[in-house]
Amino acid sequence: MIIVDNALKQRQAEGRPIRVALVGAGFMGRGVVNQVVNSVPGMDLVAIANRTVSKARDAYEQAGLTGVVEADDAAAVDKAISAGTPVVSASYEAVVDAGQVEAVIEATGNTEYGAHVVVRAIESGKHVVLLNAEVDGTAGLALRKRAEKAGVVYTGADGDQPGVQMNLLRFVRSIGVTPLVAGNIKGLQDEYRNPTTQEGFAKKWGQDPYMVTSFADGTKVSFEQALVANAAGFTVEERGMRGADHHGHVDELTAKYDVDQLKELGGVVDYVVGAKPGPGVYVLGTHDDPKQQHYLNLYKLGEGPLYSFYTPYHLCHFEVPLTVARAVLFRDAAIVPGDTVTVEVVTTAKTDLSAGRTIDRLGGYDTFGVAERYDVTKAQNLLPMGVAEGCVLKRDVKKDEVLTYDDVVLPEGRLIDALRAEQAAILAD
Repeated sequence: MIIVDNALKQRQAEGRPIRVALVGAGFMGRGVVNQVVNSVPGMDLVAIANRTVSKARDAYEQAGLTGVVEADDAAAVDKAISAGTPVVSASYEAVVDAGQVEAVIEATGNTEYGAHVVVRAIESGKHVVLLNAEVDGTAGLALRKRAEKAGVVYTGADGDQPGVQMNLLRFVRSIGVTPLVAGNIKGLQDEYRNPTTQEGFAKKWGQDPYMVTSFADGTKVSFEQALVANAAGFTVEERGMRGADHHGHVDELTAKYDVDQLKELGGVVDYVVGAKPGPGVYVLGTHDDPKQQHYLNLYKLGEGPLYSFYTPYHLCHFEVPLTVARAVLFRDAAIVPGDTVTVEVVTTAKTDLSAGRTIDRLGGYDTFGVAERYDVTKAQNLLPMGVAEGCVLKRDVKKDEVLTYDDVVLPEGRLIDALRAEQAAILAD
């Protein structure tokens, strides 16, 4: 999106920068604040909401801003924005309801809380940029439909692997190549990691051990690839994806797939562990025109039938402001669910679990997420990973067993469950 930089410069020159608010001042949120404040002319990070409000204040101060004020309602947030004063709040409602906020970045990583933030932002007429694959992968179609009805953009973020893959998919399609594999390059995959095993890594990088665990145990990559599948209309070859160890270059993957099978499936999402260049993403595509095949071979992409395209990095928070600009200035989403759901993330026991246990957080000690075809999830009544936290087990569950809705008692009154029901109704139409 090369046009975004010039469009932002124009907003800066006109003295009307995009006003964006952030909900969630964790590790990734702090990076976003620093990026917008110090490196994005034409955009102002005008407000931050965080349940522990001191963390929101710290995010501003770490980015070099002082004179931060605290507000409890939207009117007070708007007053601070008008005065050019950074404002923080423990109330996400105060921030997303503020009239001067044009877009909201949701960066909490929590499905239930994140669902409330996104719904409130949409109802308040704000564009929504998600750094929350979990809520998107659980109820993204329902949220997209709500956003469309409200006339706002709902999108995942550039820089996160799903957004980078979708950018690459769009590029590949734009040059006439048919993408058949969208992949994620991981450095580690061990379903049985937990916050204790990942504590040292989390402490070194200033991250949450549960979030780090979700990267290591496959939950995060499952959500990420589900987002890509649902945006691109792809599926998975098998439960959990192929997920091969591959320590060579991603270009070598062109020989690992059956093109006819890929075409029959309509394209698949996948991941590899240990491939180069990592960490990045890749797309494998085909072209049916012999003349273009000749040119692709000349341009060093090989003889086909699969051709490799890749982005050798994903820069997370560095690219998030670009998504905000795409949404606000061009009404363009980086990645958004399609009109159907093809892949979901289902809940799998990380260890033997006893009846009566309350399932802990994503990236915890109890469960990990696995990508599965939507039709299988529906037919077997499998429990989505995004609703598992807080559920109480009705029976003993063995390690590696996939849970169903019949195995648990859901917490009462959750918005995420209401959105799931709303999404099921959309899919049934």
